[in-house]
Amino acid sequence: MSLFERWLTLWVALCIVAGIALGWLLPDLFAVLAKLEYASVNLVVAVLIWAMVYPMMIAIDFTSLKAVGKRPKGLVITLVVNWLIKPFTMAALAVLFFDYAFAGLIDPARAPEYIAGLILLGAAPCTAMVFVWSQMTKGDPNYTLVQVSVNDLVMVIAFAPIVAFLLGVTEISVPWETLVLSVVLYIVIPLIAGWLTRQALLARGGEGAVSDFTSRIKPASIVGLLLTVVLLFGFQGQVILAQPLLIGLIAVPILIQSYAIFAVGYAWAFAWRLPHKVAAPCALIGTSNFFELAVAVAIGLFGLNSGAALATVVGVLVEVPVMLSLVAIANRTRERFPAA
Repeated sequence: MSLFERWLTLWVALCIVAGIALGWLLPDLFAVLAKLEYASVNLVVAVLIWAMVYPMMIAIDFTSLKAVGKRPKGLVITLVVNWLIKPFTMAALAVLFFDYAFAGLIDPARAPEYIAGLILLGAAPCTAMVFVWSQMTKGDPNYTLVQVSVNDLVMVIAFAPIVAFLLGVTEISVPWETLVLSVVLYIVIPLIAGWLTRQALLARGGEGAVSDFTSRIKPASIVGLLLTVVLLFGFQGQVILAQPLLIGLIAVPILIQSYAIFAVGYAWAFAWRLPHKVAAPCALIGTSNFFELAVAVAIGLFGLNSGAALATVVGVLVEVPVMLSLVAIANRTRERFPAA
């Protein structure tokens, strides 16, 4: 991991502080930024999200799908956990905590927004950082690439219907056109742009050219993430200062969900006797989140200063320390899995 990736939680925490301070000192500036939107999509945030997502999409190699039939058990676990378990358990935990357990600690009017933000996180499994987690557990890089490629294709089709269904079940109104527009803007178009860029780079200099290019533009992805955090907390500053425990409350269901989902995937892989180099990435891909997409859709559906946007950013805050702890667990239990 790079320095920024390893200390991502620290940078996010510093940006939270900076955002709250700037929102307090420069409220008129943030008001102007909030008005820069079209079709419920904030243009400033859209540019920043694109800066985050585009470099990730270049790494996706759809030619790897030719190997989709090899070791299908790991792929089955990934797809079932990501799309048939994780979104629904996250929704259940969100309702449990914000409609019941934390009802006396939060503004009841904001509870549906926190629930919505957590649903968006649960329905957006990781597409990029899983390569880092796989590398740290000595996972099979080719198999991880297959998992991510298949996952991205499923996300194009399944993300919007699952989110719409879960928001409807929890009685949260959602405009379908905004949800579909978000999927097109933040998944489909970056995916196509990344694929076209990858093909051009491969034609010019092979995989080395792809690696060099993504390394050069990777800082833009990190800057986009951090500036998005500053913006979101600039808008959320008043709410957070009024309710300082709010961040911790939102983190509770995310933490429970993360460790539980990892346990399900990892135990299932163990029961099927998968080799560790497949089992570890298989479990980690469902635990990690595509928080860039979740943040973007939360803003599009509910607004920059919504509880939904805040909940998705808390997901960014806890992502790295949680995933590093799970990587440590996976590495300590390596010997319990078949070697190959």
